[in-house]
Amino acid sequence: MPKSTHGGWKGWIAKPLALRVQKDDWDRSADPVRAQAKVLASLLQSSVDTVFGQDHGLASVAAIQDPAQQAKAFREAVPVRDYEGLRPYVDRVVAGEPDVLWPGLPKYFCKTSGTTSGAKYIPLTEDSLPNHIGSARRALLHHVARTGAAEFVGGKMIFLQGSPTLTETSGGVPLGRLSGIVAHHIPQYLQRNRLPSWETNTIEDWETKVDAIVRETAGEDLRLISGIPSWVQMYFERLLEHTGAKNVLEVFPNFSLFVFGGVAYGPYAERFKELIGGDVPRVELYPASEGFIAYQDGGSEEGLLVNAQDGLYLEFIPVGEYGQDNARRLGLGEVELGVNYAVVVTSNAGLWAYDLGDTVRFVSLAPARILVTGRVKHFTSAFGEHVIAEEVEGAMASASEQWGGQVVEFHVAPQVSPSDGLPYHEWLVEFAEKPRDLEQFAGALDLALQERNPYYRDLVSGAVLRSAVMTVLPPGAFLNAMSKRGKLGGQNKVPRLANDRTMANQLTDHGQ
Repeated sequence: MPKSTHGGWKGWIAKPLALRVQKDDWDRSADPVRAQAKVLASLLQSSVDTVFGQDHGLASVAAIQDPAQQAKAFREAVPVRDYEGLRPYVDRVVAGEPDVLWPGLPKYFCKTSGTTSGAKYIPLTEDSLPNHIGSARRALLHHVARTGAAEFVGGKMIFLQGSPTLTETSGGVPLGRLSGIVAHHIPQYLQRNRLPSWETNTIEDWETKVDAIVRETAGEDLRLISGIPSWVQMYFERLLEHTGAKNVLEVFPNFSLFVFGGVAYGPYAERFKELIGGDVPRVELYPASEGFIAYQDGGSEEGLLVNAQDGLYLEFIPVGEYGQDNARRLGLGEVELGVNYAVVVTSNAGLWAYDLGDTVRFVSLAPARILVTGRVKHFTSAFGEHVIAEEVEGAMASASEQWGGQVVEFHVAPQVSPSDGLPYHEWLVEFAEKPRDLEQFAGALDLALQERNPYYRDLVSGAVLRSAVMTVLPPGAFLNAMSKRGKLGGQNKVPRLANDRTMANQLTDHGQ
């Protein structure tokens, strides 16, 4: 039986607060186009005297009164850049020069791993911090307002995240991982509820850290668990091994909310249900180092509510035009339902028309709600099919529903030059529990992907490709591969797709 079913005084306060926040959010989100026009005007006005503002003539853009004309002038003045394109400005800020991208110096730099740029230093300013901290808080309050369930605030909460240890840049700005930086700003009234301890959180080695978290949390009244699903799954498995319990609810009877982001939940659903011992409510977030883009605000409603009035000005490039010189940059008033877009961010952290690298699809326009569909650089298109994460995740969920099986992780890569036969897609899958029939499961995967991607279907039916091949990996294959890539734990996500064999070779090398 649960030890406690109430949230105490915190739960009592949370419920009316949640209703107020929900109403305020929905009122402000009813007209996202107007909200975005205000954000852009404010960002421009704040930056006219910065180095970037002077280099790009932002004073003249800021002087334009008509929102549509101002947005058009902004696009003409400021091109889309990735990190390398913005790096000459960032390097000056890292060295300690003020008023380059945003007035003054950033409060922090968030260090992230780049695929082509090495370490990236993303600024976080005094102005941008409320976006990161307040958005997660609002998402939780929406859950309380929607369900009336505030019990989780009266117990312990665990956040599987990076180390809060900070260093400094050469210019004296504190530097760390985003989740570690946010840990410095947890409200005092939640500090006593928060796990793991500061000392455990500072452990750098991920596997050592997870084992320490297991020991520290096993006897606690844990009610909220937050993290990227792949790493939470690892925590659950080690927790059950440590305690000998059959499921997580035996260890934490009051566990009532799972907060996650970064990847789709569908492929993990069956494994989590078994590990937990049933279903628990979930809240999905879309945080990034560059800004907290969206969060779940509805129960049955599909999609995440876009942060349209929170210091972020968002533009969207149709994925089919991405990388083209004349690619359109669309505001929230110009996007369409059901189209995949690459996300471009301008923010009060000093990022200007920054290519975030994510792709999204709109399921509602007013208010604006999105589904995260993948990464611009994470796709399989060796034969022109351009398969994206949303499609392979949906195919995996469909095959699992038909044939059972619990997936730990998976990765899809092309096999362009097999030793014999036609080329094919290879699905590299690690199972916690294998499906009833591996051959039928592989066939269901392939058919489900064909249903979701007509270009792939045409390649298979036209005998350009043969049906997909599924390679079953041994336990620990993904853990080992991510460790070798230096991407173990924290905010790191397993790439579901690749257009080459780098990850696939690392996975199969482990299996030999």
